[in-house]
Amino acid sequence: MSKVVLHFSMSLDGFIAGPDVSVASPMGEGEDGLRLHDWIFAKPQDATDAEAAAQMRAGTGAVVLGRRTFDVGIGEWKDVPYPVPCFVLTHRMHAPLPQKSGSFAFVLDGIESAIEQARAAAGERDVIVMGADTAQQALKAGLVDELKLQVIPILMARGVRLLDRLGADGIDLELVRQAQSPLVAHLHYRVLK
Repeated sequence: MSKVVLHFSMSLDGFIAGPDVSVASPMGEGEDGLRLHDWIFAKPQDATDAEAAAQMRAGTGAVVLGRRTFDVGIGEWKDVPYPVPCFVLTHRMHAPLPQKSGSFAFVLDGIESAIEQARAAAGERDVIVMGADTAQQALKAGLVDELKLQVIPILMARGVRLLDRLGADGIDLELVRQAQSPLVAHLHYRVLK
């Protein structure tokens, strides 16, 4: 069965994008949001980073993302973010949107339904959740199995935080694996349920 995974690059102080995310600035204003992904695009790429990126691509079977992430990302991606079926959690109906290497389906009936549809599409591969709000909804609903975080050694001080608004109940994690390169610490956690 597929796992639901939060796979995010984040600053040491917990930000996954800079401030004022928009279509014109999908990673937020300024350079800090863009720097969060330098580890993926470095030339030459460190072997540890290359392995983490390859595992992320190979392990992804479906994506669940929020409507805001879709709206600000589609122009940058010019396709789906991964070459797999993508499920957009939204309040506004939209016809399915086929792309070059996958498709977008729009889900109106909540995070549980979006995750269920993505699991069915992913088969044995992972369901990746994109977007802070969507990730928070999945965590609060107890739907997340793993967190794979790439912690970048910068302090952004403002922007979009991944682990905000999780409610009063804590979430226990178990460290599964850690690795590092000069650009990033790779941390893999299992959610204890």
